[in-house]
Amino acid sequence: MQAIDLAAKFALFSDHWQPRLVAEMNGQEIRIAKLLGEFCWHAHADADELFLVVRGRLRIDFRDHAVELAPGQLLVVPRGVEHRPVATEEVEVLLFEPAGTKSGGDTDDPRSVTKPERI
Repeated sequence: MQAIDLAAKFALFSDHWQPRLVAEMNGQEIRIAKLLGEFCWHAHADADELFLVVRGRLRIDFRDHAVELAPGQLLVVPRGVEHRPVATEEVEVLLFEPAGTKSGGDTDDPRSVTKPERI
């Protein structure tokens, strides 16, 4: 067992919307990602999704409202709820999802990742 230095892990990559796997726990994957711009509208039929903002600001759009997240804030999107992450400036996030969850959920977005690279 060793501590995971998130700042060091984020420094290893620069691309956006490509989550990296940093740990696993009880069938969940702990992923980190850098986000910039708009992702696709999508839902995860069988999985809740947790977004924790490490750096920057993230907006999660829902069809009837939006939630703004600042560093240190998190949001759990319940399974089946359509949403769209939006980052007007680069944001670093930590994601908790069941192992094998496709980042684009029910869409065919080419940025979707099912098996993220482990770093």
